[in-house]
Amino acid sequence: MARLREKYHQEIAPKLFEKFGYQSTMQTPRITKVVLNMGLGEAIQNIKILDSASAELAQISGQKPVVTRARQSIAAFKLRKGMPIGCMVTLRGDRMYEFLDKLVNIALPRVRDFRGVSSKAFDGRGNYTLGIKEHIIFPEIDYDKIDKIKGMNITVVTNAKSDAETRELLTLMGMPFRN
Repeated sequence: MARLREKYHQEIAPKLFEKFGYQSTMQTPRITKVVLNMGLGEAIQNIKILDSASAELAQISGQKPVVTRARQSIAAFKLRKGMPIGCMVTLRGDRMYEFLDKLVNIALPRVRDFRGVSSKAFDGRGNYTLGIKEHIIFPEIDYDKIDKIKGMNITVVTNAKSDAETRELLTLMGMPFRN
């Protein structure tokens, strides 16, 4: 069992239950999935970028990414419907908790002049999205073998009803929010 999952069941869930005064333990907010997404506009000209990004995302997540394709054609971007433009991974269960643990304790502290993550990135429905400019902050990525530094989006999907509940859940899990 993942270390963060145990911490959630032993410490975090009881604190949330007490703070928000739920009637049932099933009302306690929990993380349902984490989605990692790499959008690569440059993949239109060079398809090899997509292959390397897919391999690096697989290293970071421990799971094979799905290639995302354009839903519609946009002439200004020389983009046709169905062209590959990125890759994504959806993590659930133990892999999700292990990734979050690694993100909070190892990757985020490695960001240059890091002051905390934004507290304005909640969507109003209990989800949190975090953008990372450099994927090299993850320990699995070998700095010498990468051809180009890529950014990625990390979306934490919870079953919380409000942003306050989600913020409290992520704070207790160790997410370093900016004041």
